[in-house]
Amino acid sequence: MASADTSGGRTDHSDRIDIRESLLPFRPTLRIRLTMFYGGMFLLAGLIMVLVMYLFVDQAFGSATQFPPISIGANVQVHLSDGTPLTGDQLRHYLDAYQRAHTDAALHLLVWKSLAALLALLILAVFFGYAMAGRVLSPLGRITRTARQVASSDLHRRIELDGPDDELKELADTFDDMLDRLDRAFESQQKFVANASHELRTPLAINRTLLEVQLSDPAAPPELTQLGKTLLATNERSEQLVEGLLLLARSDNELTERKPVDLAEVARQALEQTRGDAAARGVRIRSALPEPAGEVMVSGNGVLLERVALNLIQNAVKYNLAQDGWVDVQVHSAVNGGGELVVVNSGPVVPGYDIENIFEPFRRGKGRERTRSDKGVGLGLSIVRSVVRAHNGAIEAVPRAEGGLLIRVRIPAAKAPTLPPAPVRGAIG
Repeated sequence: MASADTSGGRTDHSDRIDIRESLLPFRPTLRIRLTMFYGGMFLLAGLIMVLVMYLFVDQAFGSATQFPPISIGANVQVHLSDGTPLTGDQLRHYLDAYQRAHTDAALHLLVWKSLAALLALLILAVFFGYAMAGRVLSPLGRITRTARQVASSDLHRRIELDGPDDELKELADTFDDMLDRLDRAFESQQKFVANASHELRTPLAINRTLLEVQLSDPAAPPELTQLGKTLLATNERSEQLVEGLLLLARSDNELTERKPVDLAEVARQALEQTRGDAAARGVRIRSALPEPAGEVMVSGNGVLLERVALNLIQNAVKYNLAQDGWVDVQVHSAVNGGGELVVVNSGPVVPGYDIENIFEPFRRGKGRERTRSDKGVGLGLSIVRSVVRAHNGAIEAVPRAEGGLLIRVRIPAAKAPTLPPAPVRGAIG
């Protein structure tokens, strides 16, 4: 029995587009498609014109080359140039055949010459159509270049398209208005982050100072000292949460300034900050960093990339619950350029369906919230993902069958600096 069509007889629009594009050996640009459209319309109009002219000329030949009525006697004979004698009826048939043959030959010659002229004009029409399509689409190219520059670094750039008040100018003006709103929104967000950073850090710093002063009093009773330590730990956790939230807010945007960064040096600095905690927890740290320095250079912000490496290694150490646990840190060049930071750790088995949850704020494995965990504030991997996205990089987490995770971070390569041309030294004679 044939299966029922659950789509209600509708054909997916994307399938039609894929089939139509698969018929061409390449993906044509809008300029190529416009040129093909212009050329096709010109060819169709030319063929119609040739057909119409053929009919008109055929009709004109039929009336212009018609012989007048001639009466020839029965006994009159006409000799052709080769000496063939013809009677009156034979001569009349000969003239009709001669007229049709030469008319058909003239029409055929006219058709072939018209097609040859049409082909030459088609080549010129395609050439000029391509040039005119490029001229018409040049504002779209300007819009695209501005959009690419805005997306990469500068939100203050505008198209400011001049020219007639047409659809392209309306599109450019709309795009400029959108950029104005985005610019104001990003500036407002930056001001909010700066103000929130000051307003949230100040009271927490004051609380920490007061608690440390109270704990430094040797005459304080044990109950008060224990309460102060508990409050100090809670205050420290709040400070970490605020720092993580602020860093997450800043790193969600793409970087506006990029510099060459040694990925191995970033990982080395993060390892130095984590070795003490790893030793206290009994976790062995192994590293494979390239030597000499500068072998794996990426493009980005060194402070944020160090935070990526630090969060990954700290996460691997804190959630490493296996006995004789270990963390392996590697840095090497990526296949398609750039650098890769790979952090592998032992630990409990992580289900494959739970991988996406570990990158969500305040979440950990199996969907449990991290807000009540004493191992962190639950923003480490969320910050890592945001920073990697801001660097136009990629992050991949793979659960290990033996337990633990393998997390791979790819960062695009830094552009090689352009060196000035060496001075030309002439020979001394």
